Amino acid sequence: MASERKFVAENVRRVLLKEYLMKEVSRAGFGGLDIQRTPMGTRVTLITERPGLVIGRRGQAIKNLTTAIENNFGFDNPQIEVQEVEDPNLNAQIMAEKLAFALERGWHFRRAGHSTVRRIMESGARGCQVVISGKLTGQRHRCEKFKEGYIKFCGEPKLQFIDHGYAVAKLKQGVIGCTVEIMRPDAKLPSDITVLSRTEAAIVLPELFTVSVDELDDVEGEMAEESGIMKDTVDRPNGDTIENAEEGQ
Repeated sequence: MASERKFVAENVRRVLLKEYLMKEVSRAGFGGLDIQRTPMGTRVTLITERPGLVIGRRGQAIKNLTTAIENNFGFDNPQIEVQEVEDPNLNAQIMAEKLAFALERGWHFRRAGHSTVRRIMESGARGCQVVISGKLTGQRHRCEKFKEGYIKFCGEPKLQFIDHGYAVAKLKQGVIGCTVEIMRPDAKLPSDITVLSRTEAAIVLPELFTVSVDELDDVEGEMAEESGIMKDTVDRPNGDTIENAEEGQ
């Protein structure tokens, strides 16, 4: 098998595993999946909102899940690690699933969208966008967007700082797609500039400062005096300097 086919087959298998785990641990709040190949086998890190439901009583649920992954997807010696998400309101996948569940319970789509945006921003997110698409009010498909804060739509910042989540709400009139994008609070954009004071810059970048702080004070004092003399010279309409003015007196 060619290398390209191997990469495609491996990624397809990982996507199928993610869809399977999303369905199996939906009650626990699926928040993400990380798969790493190790010399001992395959380590599967599962991020959930309620890890206790995934582990089960005496670990029976996680044992059954491990056996299913090994038999159905062909991973060598899978080892599942369950981690609890730090803040569910800042996890895009969890918020997308909660939004879909709210729509299935009968919430109006505008109320559900604004409520989701408000919860995300109150948790400290830098920005978020919620997109609800489907047959919302009639027979025609349309999209509604709810946006607040700062969000990136393209480029390297989107790949680094934007978390993406998607869920589907099954209603009587059809399915409604719920997309949630969150910019993390610790996002450092290229346009963010911090101006340091002279003392902070001397501590952070000592190799750029070959003189002491006291010497810098003396230099700044001399520059201030020179600037004052130049200003006094410019303010005189006849162009006389201070020495010429004193001689004239």
